[in-house]
Amino acid sequence: MTKQTPADRLEAIASAADEAARALARIDPATRAAALVAASDAITAEADDLVALAMSETGLAEARLRGELKRTAVQLRLFADTVVDGAYLDARIDRADPDFALGPRPDVRRVNEPVGPVLNFAASNFPFAFSVAGGDTAAALAAGNPVIVKAHPGHPLLSERTAEVVAAALEGAGLPSGTLQLIAGQDAGTAMLRHPLVKAASFTGSVRGGRVLADIAAARPDPIPFYGELGSVNPVFVTAGALAARAGEIAAGLVASVGGSAGQLCTKPGFVFLPAGHGLDDAIAAASAEVEEHRMLNPRIAEGYVRRREEILGTAGVRVVHAGSVRTDEGGQGWVTPTIVAVAVADLRVGLGTLLDECFGPLTVLVEVPDGTDFAELLGEFFEGNLTVTVHRADGDDVAGLVRAAARHAGRVLFDGWPTGVAVTPAMQHGGPWPATTSGGTSVGTAAIARFVQGVAYQNAPAELLPPPLRDDNPWGVPQRIAPAGESSEWGGRAAA
Repeated sequence: MTKQTPADRLEAIASAADEAARALARIDPATRAAALVAASDAITAEADDLVALAMSETGLAEARLRGELKRTAVQLRLFADTVVDGAYLDARIDRADPDFALGPRPDVRRVNEPVGPVLNFAASNFPFAFSVAGGDTAAALAAGNPVIVKAHPGHPLLSERTAEVVAAALEGAGLPSGTLQLIAGQDAGTAMLRHPLVKAASFTGSVRGGRVLADIAAARPDPIPFYGELGSVNPVFVTAGALAARAGEIAAGLVASVGGSAGQLCTKPGFVFLPAGHGLDDAIAAASAEVEEHRMLNPRIAEGYVRRREEILGTAGVRVVHAGSVRTDEGGQGWVTPTIVAVAVADLRVGLGTLLDECFGPLTVLVEVPDGTDFAELLGEFFEGNLTVTVHRADGDDVAGLVRAAARHAGRVLFDGWPTGVAVTPAMQHGGPWPATTSGGTSVGTAAIARFVQGVAYQNAPAELLPPPLRDDNPWGVPQRIAPAGESSEWGGRAAA
């Protein structure tokens, strides 16, 4: 695969996506859903070859990658179901009403329509689920948009092969040429982000990189939505009651969550707040010692991890619970095991400058707090937005204030578990306040489709000019909210009653 898509090719790709967008908007839900299912079947059929490529380029374990490919195939099918269901279109029909409370009301009909070509910046740490055929691509396709994927340089051969497989499946199922296309190179990605035919963009990666891209999207002559999933340290709070009830389980779960995939997960717990004197050091160290060495995704990520780890270990007040290991070869490729450290909350306040930034890798910080500490106040004191906040509690523990604070700080609040392992379900929220994401929304679950549609209202439109979801005969069979003339003529309703 070329390292940089040339400028003349970018123009052709953008034009093809624009042409595809016009055709896709007219294609019925059943055809689009069948195409998503075909894409799911295609990557499943090629699983052996795709997983082998992913292993060679990322160093991730075969079991992890097979599970991730299955997740990718499943979410394509979930979005197919979403398309057929049609509720995401939010079709609303207010019929003309000469006796409406505010004066004669015209016939107004509103529906969500595709935004147009979407640019998706693939992630490094999920070469299937957040890459060429991942959640952002699936959501945008389900909404009726063509997708241009900027391949991640960490797995170029896998990206190219996945794009070939999926594009062929989509076109074979009746979608137009140009529905899914691939570009490569940083300059190509930013040039495409600036292209006037691109109407929205998505990204999964670092705060620094995401902020640069978000600023480009906002600075265009025609600013476009940019949905970036960026940084998260995913704080965890453990009550004394939870420790008394299941200390060993908490220690083992923590190590598994931190060490999985070498800690290269956006939901890895970065800080765990515990009562001082928690007594978990030995159990955590023993569990950490059992974790096998794991290769990091690429030398650049390994270099960043080594640097952050050294900064944290060199901060005053930090106590090493388990030092873990870091090994690099001549090419800079790294192999690691978990590092767990602890710090008193007072020392955390002093060392904020070096401790609070995300460490992308298998390292977490235990924060030891005095009895009676208000966890909700600590959440507000130390953290901006996060993808997750986790609460470990026992019956009788008063954590209501913490839960309310957590709901303001994160998109997902977990109880008595660990944030790694994001369920792909209709109700999932994988997003949160800045810097977890740039524009809200979710990048996992079927609600992700909402990022790639825009509302359009038609007033007094002739029936033959209405889009299918708004027609009285409803040829697509989607849910419609209909307010007949006279039904809402008097101001009132349940609240007034």
